[in-house]
Amino acid sequence: MKWLDKISLPTLIVITLMLGLAPFVPEPHLWEKLKMLFAGELTRPIDIFDLLLHGTPAVLLATRLIRLRLPK
Repeated sequence: MKWLDKISLPTLIVITLMLGLAPFVPEPHLWEKLKMLFAGELTRPIDIFDLLLHGTPAVLLATRLIRLRLPK
């Protein structure tokens, strides 16, 4: 997990916001794909890829923030 610690926190935040909110209109892909996931409609491979693409930075950011809070 040292590779994650090498990514600066501001950079990770910007990447998370840009990919998490893109495209802005009509609604962000991440939000759309999460709604599809919870509705059981996430079945097409392109939709699963979109969820992974737009959600990975958020998972990395959450992991990084958790690692900052844990004692070394």
